[in-house]
Amino acid sequence: MVYRPNRFDFLVLLSFFALLALLARIGHELSAPLPPAGKIPISLDPRHLPEYALRSTFRMFAALGLSLLFTLTYATLAAKSRLEPLLVALLDILQSVPILGFLSFTVTFFVGLFPGRVLGFELASIFAVFTSQAWNMAFSFYQSLKTVPRDLDEAARLFGLSPWRRFWRLEVPFAIPGLVWNTMMSVSGGWFFVVASEAISVGRTEVALPGLGSYVAKAIQEADLPAVLYALLTMLLVIFLYDQLVFRPLVAWSEKFKYEDRPSEEAESWVLDLFRRTRFLRRVSAWLAEALWEAATRLEPLFHARSIRIGRAWTYAFYGTLALVFLAGAHAFYLFLRPLGFFEVGRVLLLGLITLARVLVLLVLAGLVWVPVGIALGLRPDLAGRLQALAQFLAAFPANLLYPIFAYLMARYTLSPEVFTAPLMVLGTQWYILFNALAGGMALPGDLREAAANLGLKGPLLWRKVLIPGAFPYLVTGFITASGGTWNASIVAEMVSWGGLTFKATGLGAYIAEWTGQGSPSHVLLGILVMSLYVVALNRLVWRPLYFWAAERFRLG
Repeated sequence: MVYRPNRFDFLVLLSFFALLALLARIGHELSAPLPPAGKIPISLDPRHLPEYALRSTFRMFAALGLSLLFTLTYATLAAKSRLEPLLVALLDILQSVPILGFLSFTVTFFVGLFPGRVLGFELASIFAVFTSQAWNMAFSFYQSLKTVPRDLDEAARLFGLSPWRRFWRLEVPFAIPGLVWNTMMSVSGGWFFVVASEAISVGRTEVALPGLGSYVAKAIQEADLPAVLYALLTMLLVIFLYDQLVFRPLVAWSEKFKYEDRPSEEAESWVLDLFRRTRFLRRVSAWLAEALWEAATRLEPLFHARSIRIGRAWTYAFYGTLALVFLAGAHAFYLFLRPLGFFEVGRVLLLGLITLARVLVLLVLAGLVWVPVGIALGLRPDLAGRLQALAQFLAAFPANLLYPIFAYLMARYTLSPEVFTAPLMVLGTQWYILFNALAGGMALPGDLREAAANLGLKGPLLWRKVLIPGAFPYLVTGFITASGGTWNASIVAEMVSWGGLTFKATGLGAYIAEWTGQGSPSHVLLGILVMSLYVVALNRLVWRPLYFWAAERFRLG
């Protein structure tokens, strides 16, 4: 049978070649030499906003590709190897440690790879955005791997699927719905890091990369309110476009992987419908996917045979190297922190307890608000689809732009920073709870909800017996990622400024921010170490037990 192209094929091909042209232009700009003194001009003329938006979006999706690769490798290793406790604890620390504080080190590394080129600074910016996306996606995929339904797992074993086929035929498809929603949250959360990472300083060299973040930074610096509004409107348009062109088709496509016995109600996507109406391209994509799978299948025996030997050797080498690094690092930290004394260590531990109390209270309050809202939206895919772009915009809005407003209100009405700086810590992180609750609501099988309706379960009883338990694994992921983000946000939220006034709350975040401003690496390092200590303790005492509980008690099937 001959598959001749139709008009939809030509329309999709035209869009594809337009995208290639845009990528080629960006690639040409990335390879350009750095201007003298590193000064890349940033104009507040609104005519430049489309180009800046394109550059920022490119950085966002380049980081997203790296985050997806990291997720498929790191989360799989954490879920399936003997290194699980260590890798999960390390992942929890990484999402909580203020990576922007180490941006100068990563910039030095990347700039050294491409001296005199814009590419080095671009890679440093992409890496900073990667650090805001990868942890959330990895936790989502890890949670899915640990909660694969038992009946599907038994079926895979009965059919004799190898670990390779089991991963791609069962585990990845089961993880796709939750991973798609957490990917959306990661992209939205990445806007905060885009704003911070597009203005880079290395020694005396300051580089402002063209993008929405550098545009907003310059507009705030020059107190140009219309320019800030132009940037926010452009951001809203960009979010709407990639929602329509990327994430809405992904959400609609992910519905086919929902775990239930009957076809689910599929979300609408005009882009997906357009591709489905093509004739030639659908045939070519199916042929390409089949060819890639056959090629991967041929490599499977070689991969599986070597993975066991390499895996064991790698495990021993990893532990040996880790021990050496730990001993060397402990000695270096001791020499670095010894001048501070035990009294300072005790004081910082007490400040950490205060911030810990804030984090836990804020997570409980955010959960009481967003868990029922998210699950309710997840049970109504049509409504969730209509509100999807709005939720992404609210999650993408740089919460740090609101900090001066809170500082002004505290100065105007003499409000206590101990209380009113606390909400700033959760402004940008509460969306992790909402998006994961929404994914959990959408993952609930329709036959399970029908069974609950037939049994007459309503109101609080329905939530306690069906909805909360069914979405519980997703909720654990949401609270873990929100917890890490809240710890990170405490560094900029516990000390805010307005004009010449500075409001500082008592806590570990304010301690790190204060000593960062005074340029004391020893105090900053002590604060980060104490924060990491609390994060590890919270992981071992709360989040890890909850993960095991979710995997054993609330697994579907």
